[in-house]
Amino acid sequence: MLKDITIGQYFPGNSVIHRMDSRFKIVLDILYVVILFLANNFISLAVAGIFIFMAYGVSEIKPVMMFKSLKPLLPLILFTAALNLFFVKGTDEPLVSWWIINIYQEGISTAVFMIVRIICLIVGMSLLTYTTSPIVLTDAIERLLSPLKKIKLPVHELAMMMTIALRFIPTLIEETDKIMSAQKARGADLDTGGLMKRAKALVPILIPLFVSAFKRANELAMAMECRCYRGGEGRTKLRQLKAQPIDYIISLLMITVLGFVIVDNIVFV
Repeated sequence: MLKDITIGQYFPGNSVIHRMDSRFKIVLDILYVVILFLANNFISLAVAGIFIFMAYGVSEIKPVMMFKSLKPLLPLILFTAALNLFFVKGTDEPLVSWWIINIYQEGISTAVFMIVRIICLIVGMSLLTYTTSPIVLTDAIERLLSPLKKIKLPVHELAMMMTIALRFIPTLIEETDKIMSAQKARGADLDTGGLMKRAKALVPILIPLFVSAFKRANELAMAMECRCYRGGEGRTKLRQLKAQPIDYIISLLMITVLGFVIVDNIVFV
């Protein structure tokens, strides 16, 4: 199950999305999140959903990757849907009324709306890491945060830490899967019992995982020190970030979607 988690992974390719300037991709990803939260009806949400699914089609990322990105967050999606389904009250008579449970038409509509919004949010954010390598992502974050250098913030170090954390998510997931398999081979029962029993069963997994994580962090620090890494001051870059016409075309499309959502919210207010 853990092997199906694709958070933080990069899939090399030569698609239009892969070739985009990573600075534009980060800004457009943030803008897409803004669009999702501005959308207050199914029409706006459908337009935002169609846009991101078209982006996946252009990026040549396999559709199965979208479902894999949703898998680890499925409990959160279902929990959010349940909250809206059971606690959103309507003005008409409830469709289902049993004991203290009342389900209204508005509750069903809100639950479906929230599910679609969260799915679009997760899928949209995943596309950034799927099509952008950690090194390029570091450069883009550093360039976007460069104005903060004027107030003496260590921009390069912050970008490096963020990217290293993102890069090691798949590594830690793989390590966790190996530890769980090893513990099961020794007779550990990790899948049955109540909540407290399962929580106690995680202790033999978390301790070696933390030890392994600190060991990897120490090895990475030693490797960077052996290579005379001293931060971003005076460093040059192998790949220079340059905007291309496709960056402006996709940005214009995203701004068009944003404008449609704003207008749609005003019309259907």
